[in-house]
Amino acid sequence: MGESHRVVYWIRRLSEIVLLCWLGLLLLLDLAIALGGENPEHLLSFGCGAYGIYAVWRRHRSRVLPYAILLGLSFAATVAAAAIQPGDAGPGLAETGALLVLTVGGLRWIEPVKNAAIFAVVAMLMLESSAGRVGQSEPSLVLGFLLFFTWSMAAGVGAYLRFQLERRREAVHSVRRAERLELARELHDLVAHHITGIVVQAQAAKVVAEAKPEAVAPALDAIANAGADALTSMRRLVGVLRADEAARTPGTRLADMRVLAERFSAHGGPRVAFEVGQDITDDTLPPEVLTTLHRVLQESLTNVRRHAPGAGWVEADLRLVNRCVRLRVRNYASASDIRVSRLGGGFGLVGMAERVEALGGRLYAGPTPEGAWEVFAEFPV
Repeated sequence: MGESHRVVYWIRRLSEIVLLCWLGLLLLLDLAIALGGENPEHLLSFGCGAYGIYAVWRRHRSRVLPYAILLGLSFAATVAAAAIQPGDAGPGLAETGALLVLTVGGLRWIEPVKNAAIFAVVAMLMLESSAGRVGQSEPSLVLGFLLFFTWSMAAGVGAYLRFQLERRREAVHSVRRAERLELARELHDLVAHHITGIVVQAQAAKVVAEAKPEAVAPALDAIANAGADALTSMRRLVGVLRADEAARTPGTRLADMRVLAERFSAHGGPRVAFEVGQDITDDTLPPEVLTTLHRVLQESLTNVRRHAPGAGWVEADLRLVNRCVRLRVRNYASASDIRVSRLGGGFGLVGMAERVEALGGRLYAGPTPEGAWEVFAEFPV
């Protein structure tokens, strides 16, 4: 998995370099046209194209300002060309290419969508008005049609990318909402467990109060501890809940995590070497942390099966370090199965991060310097 991320990174870098190189070649053509002719309007187109390349290079850092400046320069060049004398100088090749690239990026990333649409329409108007730099009517109409056609293609690509982006955002929101509902169910179970213990111990203390008064004090201590545990669990979970529905689900123990690792290996997955520190027991960790650790381990092993089916083995260890419990799942990358990777996904990490951060922890998932893929979760206890 780490190798695939590096490949995607370099593909993006190379595509960016190729795009800038193509715009640079168009700018050289604009320069050759400007130097070979006597019309000063060509120099205006060359200047707009030069800034257009800079705006494309800066678009990842600032989406709006370079776009707006290029639109303003294009409009100023059109006005200046009309003031000088309409001739045979149309919009520059680099200028046109930069406006189209910025239109695609603007429709995809500018927020809100209304502003993105406004910028795209203004870009179309600028391109159409720049066609008026050509003095003759028929060439101007032909150029205007070609510019509108290319703008329509760029706007269609940008709108499609924006649609995909909105779909992914909605999917991420749905995953996070599902995690919050699951936390609500766990809160129901935790509180019910602690309150039941408090009620039972209070009834027992009432029964033995007259016969053995000395037994009341330990029962009161147990009631106080159970109440403190219930309050702690509620405070750690209630902050992320957005729904009132709750259902009963079984709790999770360390034994369940061991069974999960064994079943993963037994059902065709890579062998899992799962180690638990000697100072960690079911009583050491809060119940909500145990259930979240179980979920992180489950999702990590699922990702191994999906993205690294050829991995020979998986390292998983649970340690208690500096009053923090740490779960580390690591496997060395291998080629993914195309038939499995086509099934999609990509939201498991979102759900894990939502659950871990809700409990005050942190989650890391990514490549290591040794070439492995690692999922690391840490909780304060």
